[in-house]
Amino acid sequence: MPLSNEELFEALDTVISIPPIPFNDAGAIDYDGHGRNIDYLLANNDLDGGRQRVLCVAGTSLIHHLAADEQLRLMEFTTQRIAGRGIFIAGIAPNPLAEAERLIESQSRLTHPPDAFLLMPLTGVADPEGIYHGYMALGERLASSGARFLYYLRQDRETQTAVRLLNESAQFVGIKVGTVPDDVKPIVEQVPAEAGVVIWGVGDRSTAPAVAGAKGHTSGINIGFAKASDAINNAQRRGDYEASQKIEDLVAPLEEIRFRNGRQYNYSAVVEALHLGGWDDVEGGVGGPFNPRVPQAISAEVQAAIEPILSYH
Repeated sequence: MPLSNEELFEALDTVISIPPIPFNDAGAIDYDGHGRNIDYLLANNDLDGGRQRVLCVAGTSLIHHLAADEQLRLMEFTTQRIAGRGIFIAGIAPNPLAEAERLIESQSRLTHPPDAFLLMPLTGVADPEGIYHGYMALGERLASSGARFLYYLRQDRETQTAVRLLNESAQFVGIKVGTVPDDVKPIVEQVPAEAGVVIWGVGDRSTAPAVAGAKGHTSGINIGFAKASDAINNAQRRGDYEASQKIEDLVAPLEEIRFRNGRQYNYSAVVEALHLGGWDDVEGGVGGPFNPRVPQAISAEVQAAIEPILSYH
């Protein structure tokens, strides 16, 4: 039975784990490794109140670099592996929109369809007014499929587009704020609780956005340090921002590496952390399309960054 919008809003006030897709030496997805990563995240859940884990395969996972048929295969594998044990969000690259719509329709017909779709930032020339009308029409066309959407906000010029979509479309249920913490409060003030949820979307450095009203956050390092991300969210939900900040300070060096130089190591620093951790319950792979393993100097930085947080695996 699909979650109601209200149930989904509550479920998204959590850590949304975005694990990296592992690739093998042949450049193909390592499905055994991906399955092991899913199992790790579902089995290692320290969220309070018995809350289910929320997983998302999206940008940090390298979804943009997969052909549509491979994306469908990946999402089918992922949803079957989760199979009611958690909540799943499928990332969708919206270029071209017609192909994205076909992919959403196909995923909506899976035995275990995604609970929501994250519309990744649109690339190419676009007017925010055109994005609004295009996505409103998309939501209307796909309403009968049960598809619901989160808007990934990366350009502040699209802020009002995202807010209008949440307030005016039942299919749009959340905004993933991927700009700066100062943008959170004005967005929260414009989105009534019954319209959707405003999520912080730039990793575990999320305490300031939580203070500003964000509900939940995305995490690219949850795959390696689940206990840290979970503890941050638990603290934020109970309003203990001091405890949240203390853990955030511990993971900040790894996050700094990931997001430096326009997110150059967003994927590969996490992969490196998984290798350096030496764990056999997760798989980093050998590097993905356009995202090789990090240089030796960066690996040394990752090693130093993870030393204080290894116990959070």
